[in-house]
Amino acid sequence: MESVTTARTTSNESSVAATSATGKAAAAAKPKKRLDVDPEKKKKALAHQRISYPFWFGGSASSFAACVTHPLDLVKVRLQLRSGDAPKNMSGTFMHIVRTEGPGGLYSGLTASLLRQMTYSTVRFGVYEELKTRYTPEGTKPSLPLLIGLSTFSGFLGGISGNAADVTNVRMQQDAALPPAQRRGYKHGLDGMFRMLREEGVRSWFRGVWPNSTRAALMNASQLATYDTFKTMLITYTPLGDTTTTHFASSLLAGFMATTICSPVDVIKSRVMSTSHEQGIAHLLREIYAKEGVTWMFKGWVPAFLRLGPQTICTFLFLEAHRKVYRKFKGLDD
Repeated sequence: MESVTTARTTSNESSVAATSATGKAAAAAKPKKRLDVDPEKKKKALAHQRISYPFWFGGSASSFAACVTHPLDLVKVRLQLRSGDAPKNMSGTFMHIVRTEGPGGLYSGLTASLLRQMTYSTVRFGVYEELKTRYTPEGTKPSLPLLIGLSTFSGFLGGISGNAADVTNVRMQQDAALPPAQRRGYKHGLDGMFRMLREEGVRSWFRGVWPNSTRAALMNASQLATYDTFKTMLITYTPLGDTTTTHFASSLLAGFMATTICSPVDVIKSRVMSTSHEQGIAHLLREIYAKEGVTWMFKGWVPAFLRLGPQTICTFLFLEAHRKVYRKFKGLDD
């Protein structure tokens, strides 16, 4: 009797042990919980990146964004070119413009800014998207090195094409801050460009073209390439999909990267373009460093980010809106 009881006990213990082992094996085999990414939504969102959109979409989206963020761009330029007893911070500069020029003064040079976007941004976006579509194999995502290379090249071309409008833009933004005798009084962007051509020659259209094109190349590489990279990552690894939230987050990160990388070149570009005489880059760098030290590299960084962050966000939100309307108009699956 005792042996039978012992046998039953041993059998029960073996059964419990087997059940426990089976449970542990099943738990080990069970995959870890991941974010629920809808494969169909992901596939559709990534397919949107293969669509060939009109060349001018980037310039149009950037022009809409410029209308929203122009006052911030104006404040940034005034800070970079400040002299004498001009305000030293963003809020002081903002209030100084409103007091001395009125609310309309915040939009000084808007026509030149729009002209710049219609040249510079049309080229940088259009060339980048065309090359990205052409050099990305079907069914694959473009690599980060490829995106950086293409965006750098297209940004450099955009910087050259928009340089004349950029010089006009900087001058018109700075004009009201100059002594009355030194003001140029351009009526609008086109008037400024053609007066520069008549009064200073064709070389005035290319004043500061190298720092400007270098900045444009850095801007494009740090803005477009990072936006596409962050957007693809959010679509691939989160359940967000191709939504406004994804576009907002990607453009905010891209704006931070672009501001930091472009700040030194942006300061040089503004100072070269604001003058009416030729000045070598090396001489300018020595002069700035002697007066301001290393901090010149990030002078105006906060207003630059407060301008470029919203500008980047607005540009890409407007761009994605352009694309969405285009897909619906063409009857493409959305």
